[in-house]
Amino acid sequence: MQVLLIKLSSMGDLIHAFPALTDAQTAIPGIRFDWVVDESFAELAQWHPAVNQIITTAHRRWGRQIWKLLRSGELRRFIQKLRSKHYDLVIDGQTNLRSAIVTRLARGLRCGLDHRSVREYGADWAYQKKVSVPKAQHAVNRLRSLFSQVLNYPYRDTEPDFAIDLARLSRPDLVLPREYLVFIHNAGRPNKLWPERYWAELLNTVTAAGFTVLLPSGNLEEHERASRLAGIHPRIIALPRLRLSEIAYVIAHARAAVCNDTGLGHLTAAVNVASVNLYGPTHPGLVGALGKSQVYLQADFPCAPCQKKSCHYKGPSPEWPACFTKIQSLL
Repeated sequence: MQVLLIKLSSMGDLIHAFPALTDAQTAIPGIRFDWVVDESFAELAQWHPAVNQIITTAHRRWGRQIWKLLRSGELRRFIQKLRSKHYDLVIDGQTNLRSAIVTRLARGLRCGLDHRSVREYGADWAYQKKVSVPKAQHAVNRLRSLFSQVLNYPYRDTEPDFAIDLARLSRPDLVLPREYLVFIHNAGRPNKLWPERYWAELLNTVTAAGFTVLLPSGNLEEHERASRLAGIHPRIIALPRLRLSEIAYVIAHARAAVCNDTGLGHLTAAVNVASVNLYGPTHPGLVGALGKSQVYLQADFPCAPCQKKSCHYKGPSPEWPACFTKIQSLL
């Protein structure tokens, strides 16, 4: 059976799909998936053994360069590649309007969530086979349920198996310490960032206990923060910018980690590195990093978890986002 998975981004959302791929591979021997994913995360999609071909979009870049996109023919070539093969099923694992459009363009029985279950209203127009999955479930379980229903196998109520093939990760050209911690200090939104002062206090504590800490970063702002934190002690190392598979290698070989709610935090849990995960505006019961030996610290604050993309709290606070001041007292 040949199946096309539509799940474009972001990193955490893509990692959420891995247990569903594992379930399908266990239930249907020989099943193979092609995956439509944003070019920024093409490496990640290759880490699961059930994935065959990667079809990349560049929708983040395309949205900023629409006229250049139309003139270059890049969009036309993407559509041609997308439609070059007929699939037994096309599964939209993202179920927003953007992924629904890509699903509608693909060739095969189009499957997704019904109007009560989709992430964005109206996305269900693209699907020929629609199933219902409660929104109150964790995102990983929602995907596992979606796959089991459209592929017609019993839902596996088991611990999620991300099945990341560690052999596909790339060792960076760095001399890594024999033993180290990783602190994931970045996040996709400012209101998910644990304040820098609190990271500094924690780093003082762990370096005093003799630990070495590695700080990865993905852009200039994150690297500047990592460099400031690295100035606290010689055993704190701000890593240079690495490819995603290299960062994954570093994380997979760490002794333990502390993570914001971000894609690298989900990756850390998926490769079963023991982690403390910090949640302010988001709810670990819906989007928490799943894996072995995971600890969740949820801010006990009047408006948390607000599930909003920016902080709307107007009261006094020594740090922002204000909800994270309650997590600091737990560490």
